[in-house]
Formats: sequence, structure tokens, C-alpha cells
Amino acid sequence: MMRVVAENLEYLMGIPENIVVGSHVWVGDPELVWIDGQVLNINGDEADIQASNGKKVVSRLSKLHPKDTEAPTDGVDDMTKLAYLHEPGVLHNLEIRYKMNEIYTYTGNILIAINPFQSLPDLYDANMMKHYKGATLGDLSPHVFAIAEAAYRAMITDEKSNSILVSGESGAGKTETTKMLMCYLAYLGGRVASEGRTVEQQVLESNPVLEAFGNAKTVRNNNSSRFGKFVEIQFDKYGRISGAAIRTYLLEKSRVCQISDPERNYHCFYLLCASPPEEKEKYKLGDPRAFHYLNQSSCYELAGVNAAQEYLSTKRAMDIVGISQEEQDAIFRVIAAILHIGNIKFAKSEETDSSVLEDEESKFHLQTTAELLMCDPNALEDALRKRVMITPEEIITRSLDPIGATVSRDGLAKTLYSRLFDWLVYKINVSIGQDPSSKVLIGVLDIYGFESFVSNSFEQFCINFTNEKLQQHFNQHVFKMEQEQYTKEGINWSYLEFVDNQDVLDLIEKKPGGIIALLDEACMFPKSTHETFSQKLYQTFKDHKRFIKPKLARSDFTVVHYAGEVQYRSEQFLDKNKDYVVPEHQDMLSASRCSFVSGLFPPLSEETAKSAKFSSIGSRFKLQLQQLMETLNLTEPHYIRCVKPNNLLQPGIFENMNVIQQLRSGGVLEAVRIKCAGFPTHRTFHDFLTRVGILAPEVLLGNFNEKDSCKMILEKIGLSGYQIGETQIFLRAGQMAELDAQRARLLNNSATVIQKQIKTHFSRKAYVALWKSSVFMQSICRGELARRSYYHMKREAAAVRIQSKMRGKLARKKYTEIKIYAIILQTGCRAMVARDKLRYRRHSRQTSASTSIQSYWRRHRALFEYQNLKKMSIISQRDNHAMDNHEQEVALEKSVENESPFVEEFSNPFQAESPDPSHEESQIPFQEESSNPLQDCESVEATMGSSIPFQDTEKTEILTAEIKNLKIMLQEEKQRADEYERKYIEAEGSTEELRKKLAETEKRVYQLQDSLNRSELVCIRMISSMSSQVADLKMILSTSSRLSSTFRPIARVDVASSNSDTSSTDSDFTFPATVSNPEDTSSSQPSSFQLIVQDISAVDGSGSESEKEGSFDDFF
Repeated sequence: MMRVVAENLEYLMGIPENIVVGSHVWVGDPELVWIDGQVLNINGDEADIQASNGKKVVSRLSKLHPKDTEAPTDGVDDMTKLAYLHEPGVLHNLEIRYKMNEIYTYTGNILIAINPFQSLPDLYDANMMKHYKGATLGDLSPHVFAIAEAAYRAMITDEKSNSILVSGESGAGKTETTKMLMCYLAYLGGRVASEGRTVEQQVLESNPVLEAFGNAKTVRNNNSSRFGKFVEIQFDKYGRISGAAIRTYLLEKSRVCQISDPERNYHCFYLLCASPPEEKEKYKLGDPRAFHYLNQSSCYELAGVNAAQEYLSTKRAMDIVGISQEEQDAIFRVIAAILHIGNIKFAKSEETDSSVLEDEESKFHLQTTAELLMCDPNALEDALRKRVMITPEEIITRSLDPIGATVSRDGLAKTLYSRLFDWLVYKINVSIGQDPSSKVLIGVLDIYGFESFVSNSFEQFCINFTNEKLQQHFNQHVFKMEQEQYTKEGINWSYLEFVDNQDVLDLIEKKPGGIIALLDEACMFPKSTHETFSQKLYQTFKDHKRFIKPKLARSDFTVVHYAGEVQYRSEQFLDKNKDYVVPEHQDMLSASRCSFVSGLFPPLSEETAKSAKFSSIGSRFKLQLQQLMETLNLTEPHYIRCVKPNNLLQPGIFENMNVIQQLRSGGVLEAVRIKCAGFPTHRTFHDFLTRVGILAPEVLLGNFNEKDSCKMILEKIGLSGYQIGETQIFLRAGQMAELDAQRARLLNNSATVIQKQIKTHFSRKAYVALWKSSVFMQSICRGELARRSYYHMKREAAAVRIQSKMRGKLARKKYTEIKIYAIILQTGCRAMVARDKLRYRRHSRQTSASTSIQSYWRRHRALFEYQNLKKMSIISQRDNHAMDNHEQEVALEKSVENESPFVEEFSNPFQAESPDPSHEESQIPFQEESSNPLQDCESVEATMGSSIPFQDTEKTEILTAEIKNLKIMLQEEKQRADEYERKYIEAEGSTEELRKKLAETEKRVYQLQDSLNRSELVCIRMISSMSSQVADLKMILSTSSRLSSTFRPIARVDVASSNSDTSSTDSDFTFPATVSNPEDTSSSQPSSFQLIVQDISAVDGSGSESEKEGSFDDFF
């Protein structure tokens, strides 16, 4: 939780009395920090404000800040030019410029750089360097090149060393800003050859090397520097770079062994794992996921970064800075050995409080580590698992348990990496070289900014201690610059007070009672723990206003820094503060066969060994920081404050809460506070008169100089406490707001009077213009109405004529269409009637012809059969008369009894009618002819079988065969009759379909008639004519349907009821018997059917043979 120091907040508040209704102000907002609005109403010490986001806010007047409505829309490049120099004004100005891609802004001689999170190549090219070369600070737009130019020109002009302090939190762009500074200084410093490589090249190429071994990915930044760096660039008397030196501070060694997700270890480990295959095979490396020191996090690659290419680039940079191939090989062997050390695991052995290697894999990594470091594997294992204690009596070797061995392993890895990093810095300094004759230099400090995380440890404590020291230096410098400006303008500044943070520094570094001193004391006692250390702090600083004991924590403590409160966890303070090498590690590595490794751990003398038993990182860091501050105090400082606009690391996003916290922790607002403690508003005489001259117009009309005019205006207004310098007016906090309030009231009153007169003038002018316009408009409207009336009358008359013509045309068109439709209908109906008549005539002709043919053929066939039967009957009668009457009777009786009872029934009536025997004999043949042919055949056969054999046997056989043929023909005739009955039924069905079609046609005619009835009267006669024609058509169709009902199949002569043994057996004679015309049908039909169904038995059998022949002729 960040909070601003509470002292002297009056500079941020202004004067509440200057805020009136209608004033534009800044009001606090929980999300945007500050939001602008306008005062709607004031109730006592509270005000109702309409915010720009549409909300209404109620706030105390003391918490409001005036807003400068006349500020430029694109912001100001130097925030000291703001009329109201307060927190919301600073934040709003930075936001406006950032949205315009103006990432640099001045606050006096302090440069604020906001990370754009995108490439801006045109901002740093050679043309831009040429543009800023020789320019004075403030003449051009704010830029990092302008700060470097100012430092370089001050060094050349004053022959005094300068320094540029770059600070900011992780991800704010400190590293890139430092690179740009060094590039520009190399551009200004020319080129001095040194063994084929220029000094500036070596200085610039040292950045990639140090980044590879000292930078890592953190939660806030993908390329975060985990160490502080102060680069001293030395110049000769001609202003050319002649040497350089790099000093580093507080490398984060704990990262080598312990990382958290999603952070990464140092870049060099991943670059080596991405090296060419032959080098990975040489160092026995592979996927980084296989190493314990790297797989604690799931992040192994960086977006947009090719590790293989970065590895080659790092090697080229090492070549440029003067590191030989043998040394590079040794460096990477040490890096690979550290990775293998992390995979050595220990397990509990059978002995008490001792450990052994866990498995074969651990043994492999131990052997590989020994090979890479060129030391004895057994010595390496003993150095990790055992400790030697020297007593006056004896030397005791003690084994470590698995936990102790793991701690020893991690300690060896951290020591190796720390010594390697220090050697790299030393090698770079030696390779670049320093110029002992150089008298001036420019130092570039790239150091970590203020840090406050959820969990803060020893590293954050040292980092914040550094920022406290730098903030004190910053405050002193800003205060000094402010005083110099006041002295230059010749104003009285003796009453200014400077608020220092020396009490926080005393809390941390004071001896013997500071936190670092108590930590060193706790580290020297073996039984001390973090809890005892915390209790010691609680007792010592229980009354200190900068020290707080958390209520719910047992070992945590809180320090109130200048930027806010930070709570530290003391669990690992003691372990991380110890900075001594284990003697076993020292001896083992000193005996290495590799000169590079043994050079990292040179043998220690006895005195050095005794003094090196305990070394404190805190004390050593405090000493380094003290030396740094001494160097900075000898230089003229320039400040660059880097700001990270958002935590998403995305361009175009400006998070107010995130930025304001960095401004507070970076000392920017502290610089504002120092300025506001004196005279925060500086205005030249001309600007002041231009802005507030309307408060005293008589002064502007008088012949006074600008300085006297300003003084007269201020005296008239009644302000006090201001200062008038040589070229500027210096106003206290809130005085500019009071002037603006009076100016606003004067402008409002003047605007009211002007508005009243202007409104009166415009109202009268508008009334007169409206009266004249109304008269003119009335005349125009009347004329327009008359013209429109005439126009409509003319159109109405024309419309009547058009309607009459159109209606006649439409009636004629409709009549023509109806006529055409009627003609088409008549044509169709007449064609249908004609086709029906033609069809009827053709059918009548065919029917009459077939009837004639049938009659002639039947007549011929009946006559032929009759003649044959006649001949046969004569022959039979002649033979029968020759028999004896007695025998004939017996035969007849026997025949009647056995086979044909019907003969008896048939003969009795004739016997009753004709008792005369002769007459009976003459009637027998006819009676037999009138009986059933089957019965006749049977009777004949019986007679022939029971009588005497005939004389003509051949003729009898012929008759028998003929009778059988007649039976067959009779059976076929029955089948044909059945078929004709079926066809008759089908004809009746088709006749029914024709009737339905007729009804459908009649319905359509009715519909057509209804539609025609809606036509004009001119079509009535034609429609009635059509109706009569339709009626005629219906009559014709009904007649045709009646005619179709007369078609009947020829009635067959039923053998069972006829005495004739002949009938029609040919299919050619089965046509219906129709007549030639409908009128004759009804009269001729009964007679024709009577003729057809006439029974032969109805013919009188008493006639002669000629009469019988005539009866047969009549039948057919």
C-alpha cells in the first residue's frame, strides 16, 4: 500500500476560498485517482461537483484542486509551466502527452520517460542524434538525448564530472534508456582506437554480455536487471571517450537456485541450452526442463526471442569486449556445471545425520560437474556432504543430513555464479581500460527502483535502502536547484524548509543500532534465528515513527519509506545476509585443474581466512552505496525517471493508479512538493500581464514597464507573500488560483453585461426582421395560394377529360376482350357439337352395317341347320315307322323310365291334345325339336340304344358328332354372353363419368355466366345467346348420354327355355342393335328386342314343314 508523505500538504490543496460555483476542479476518484468536474453548488465546506464521466460527486473543498481550463490541449513539455503544479495536473499532462506518443516530459531539469511498449525507431536514429547535438536543454522537445547533451556540454564547459541517474521499477525501460544514453555519448565522444576495437564499441557491447548474465524475466518485465550498474565513461581533454569502468551492485544470487512461476532464471542458462548440438553435447546439456534450477517455473521461452540467435550474439559481444575463446569456453563450462549441480539429490543414509547420493542420476550429474569444473569427484562429493571443524585439540569431520547437503549444494551454485559475474565485470573493465589522465567523466546509473510486493525479502530491503539514499540525494539536488533559481532572480528564500528522510536512513544504516547492524550481529551468533532477530527489532524500534510491528505477524516488520509502507518477511534475512565461502568449497575449487575455475577461488592467506569466516552482504552493500553516493556528490546530477504505464506491458494503455504510484515512489511528486514549498508558479512579466491584466485595465493603459505593471496589479488585488524577480514573478501555492478566481468573476460579470446588451440588440433586430419577413411572407403565401388554387382547378378539369377518355377506352377494351372470349367459347362449343354429330353419324353407319351382316349370316346359318335337322328327322321317322308298334311303345316306356323323365312330360300334353295316333306321329318330330337340345340328344341316343339297329349307321354317327359340336358351341356362347354382360357394366360406368363431366361443364358455364353478368349492359344479348347455345349443347350431350344407354349386348337365346338347338357362336355378331336416328329408336327398340328374344317354342308345331321353315325365317 503506497501513501504520500503527509508533511506540508498545503501545496497540493490550494486555497478553498478560491473555488466558487462554476469553477473547474479535480476531485478524487477510486478508479481514475483524479477526475475533472465543475462545481454546481457549495454548502459550507462541501461542494457538489458534476464530474466529466456523468456522475455527481460530493467532496470537501479542502480535497479539491483547481483545474487550468486554459492549459494547452496537447499538454506542456515542462510541467513547471503548469498554472497549477499539483498531483492531478501532473498526471493529466503525462496522460495527454502519452496518448500522442510523446513519451518524454520535463519537470524542470528532470526527465520523465514513459515506456511506450512499442518500437519507435525514428525517435533514436542518427538524424535525431544530429538534431539534438549542440542544442540547449529546453530548446527542443524533451528527449533522453537532450539530457545526455546537457550532461556532455556541462562537462565540457565547466570541466566537471556529470552523472545521469536512471531509475524506475522493473519494466519501466531503465535498461533501454541507459542504452540510448550510452549510444548518444558514444556518438558525441568520437572514436579512439584501442587494440582494433573502439572504446565506445566495447562499452556498448558490454550491455548484451551483462544482460545475458545479470538479467532475467520477472512478473513485471521480460528483461529485468537483477543488479545495479554504474557506468563511468571517461573523456579526454578533447571531449573524446578515453576509457570506461563498470561497477555493479547487489546481484540477486538467490535467483540461481530458486525461482517462482512464471519468472525465469538468468538468461545465460537458457541461451546455453539453445546452443548448437555439438556444444550441448560437449557440456552434456539438453532440454531446460530437465534441470532443477530451471524447471521450477513453467516459462522456458520468451515471446519474440530466439534463444539460439541470442546465444551467438552474446558470443560476438564477448569477442568485442575482449573475452577470448578459451575464456568463453570456461565460462560456459561453469554455467553448465551449475545446472548439473542443481540435479544432484541427496537421500538419508543408514548413519545418523548423514546423507548419500540419491540415485544413479545424481551420481551422473556429480561426475559431469566434476568433469566440467576439472576437479576430483570424491572431493566434490565430500565438499557437499561433509564439514570440517577445527578445534584446538583435533580436526572433526561431520556429515550433513540431506537438507544440509542440499543447502550446501545451493550455496556452491550461488557462490560459483556470483564469482563468475564479478569476473565478467572485472574482465570487461580490464578489456575496455581506464584512462588515468582523464579528469572528467559522465556516469550513467542504471539501478532498480522502489519495490513493494506481496512478499518482500532481503533483496527488496536492500533495493529500497538504495532508493532512500538516492531520494535524499535527489531531494537535496532539487532543493539546491530551486534555491539557485531564487538566487539568480534575486528573491528572498531564507524561510524555505527542506524535509529530509534522514530518519529512515538512520533506522536502516545507523551504527550500532540500525537494522543492518542488528542483522550482522544476529548472523554472528550460531543459535540466532529470524524470530530472535525480529524480536530484537521490536524491542529496539518500538517507539520509532518509521518502524511498525504488524499485528498478525510474528516475525515480519514494516518500514515507512518515503514512498510508502513496505512489510518485510525476515525468514531468510539471516541466510541471505551471510556472504562467506564454505572452506570445503574453497579448497575443492582452488585445486581445480582448470585455471579459470581456480582463478575464481584463489587460495586465501591465514589472516584472510580468519577474517573471512563471516562477511555480511548488508555491510558490504552499505559500503558500496556509500562509495556511490560519494561519486555522485562529486558530479553534477541529471535525473531520468522511467515510468511503466501499465502492468499488461501493452502499448496505448495508461493506468492512472499505476502511474501515480510510480510518480510518488520515483520522487517526482517530491520534487513538486519541494517546488510548491517555495514558489511553485513562475511567470514572466509578459505572460502574467497577458493572463491577469484585465484585473487592472488602467494599468495596461498607462505607460509603465512590465515589472511595475505587475507590481501595481498585485497591490491592487491585495496579494501578499509573492516575490518579484528580475525576469519572473514567483507566486505561492494557491495565489495563481486566487488570481484566476478573481479573473473568472470579472469575466463572468462582464460577460453578463455584454450578454444583456447583445441579447437586447439581437432580440429587437430579430423582431423587426421577423415583422418585415412576416408581411413579405404573407404576400408571397397569398399569391402562392391563388396560384395553387388555379393550378388545382386546371388539373381537375383536365382530370375529368382524361377520366372520360380513359373510361371509354377501358370500356371498349373490356368489351373487346369479352367479345373475343365469347367468340372463342362459341367456337369451342360449336366444334365440340360438330365433332359429336360426326362421331354419332359414323357410329350409326357402323352399327346399321353390322346389324345387316348379322341378320343375313344368322339367317343363312339357321336355314342350313334347319335343313340338316329336317333331313335327319325324316330319316329317323322313316326308320321308326318300320318298327313294330308294340316294340316301339316298350322302348319308349323304358326310355322314359330310365333316362328322360322329361320325355314323358313332353309327350303327355301332345297325346292329350291329339288323341289321333296319326296326328301324334306327325307331331313327334316337332315336339322333339322344341325340347332342349341336350334332352333331344339324350332321347335320340336312348331310342337308338333301345330300338332295333338303324339301317343307316353312318348317318347316325354323323348326327351324334354334330350334336356334340352343338354342345361345345353352346358352352362357348354362354361364356361370350357373360363377357358381354361385363362390357355392358363397364359401358354404364363410362356413361356415368360422361354425366359427371357434363355437370362440371355446366358448372363452369354457370360461373362464366356469372362473370359475364357483371359486364356492361352492352354484352347482355351476347351472353343470353351464349346461354341458349350452352342449353343446346346440354341437350345434345344429354341426348348422347341417352343414346349411350341404349347400347345393350345382343340377348342370347337360353337353351334351357328354347327348343332350338342353334344360336350365335361367332364374336363378330355381338354388336349392339342401334337405329339410324334417335326418333326411330324408341319405336324400333321393342320390336327388335321381341325379335331377338322370341322363343322357338312359341311357334305352332301343328303346321307343315313349309310353315316351320317360315317360322325359322321370321326368327332370323
